[in-house]
Amino acid sequence: MSDRTPAAGMDLARRIDHTLLKPDASREQIERLCDEAKKFRFASVCVNPCWAALAARRLKGSGVKVCVVVGFPLGANSSATKAFEARQAAAAGAGELDMVLNIGALKSGDDALVSKDIRAVRAAARGRTLKVILETSLLSRREKARACALAKKAGADFVKTSTGFGGGGATAADVRLMRAAVGPRLGVKASGGIRDAKAAAEMLAAGATRLGTSSGVAIVGGGAGGGR
Repeated sequence: MSDRTPAAGMDLARRIDHTLLKPDASREQIERLCDEAKKFRFASVCVNPCWAALAARRLKGSGVKVCVVVGFPLGANSSATKAFEARQAAAAGAGELDMVLNIGALKSGDDALVSKDIRAVRAAARGRTLKVILETSLLSRREKARACALAKKAGADFVKTSTGFGGGGATAADVRLMRAAVGPRLGVKASGGIRDAKAAAEMLAAGATRLGTSSGVAIVGGGAGGGR
């Protein structure tokens, strides 16, 4: 797992997944995202699958990873589809994968399907960092804790709060719950609505080890930003 002690400056930047997942994102915007990530030395850029190869080329040799979303944003794809997406992303240069778990299966009490889904992507990820997105705004406290336990058992490296498209974002309360559920060894990624340094610090203090945000440049500069 990545380092866990909240810190300022460069250490803060290394906790940020610089994110652009808007459906209308252009090539120019993705290239700018990558250039900003190199400049500020963010942990990764987080992009949709169609931009994985471009981001990998743009970031080659920089130390910034390419993070690609899988089963995004609904999590309702079949396990086979998610696994195929993961293999394609890995082949294109992704070093990290953020998958949306099967939310409907979780809420139906079908833990076996949720586990199968995560394990399929875990196998396809071929050693790459795997984060499992819970979409916390749609879940009860008990469901969040159960999802964390299932993700941990299935071999995930991180649990993540939100897609940013599900009607809610990260909260410090959810991050604390997730940290308690997975223990100290797994990563917790807070994502959705983190737009300034104060919000970032709050999430790190609650137990997050990674932040997903489109406002990384503003955050490391101490300002505020926007976007998804």
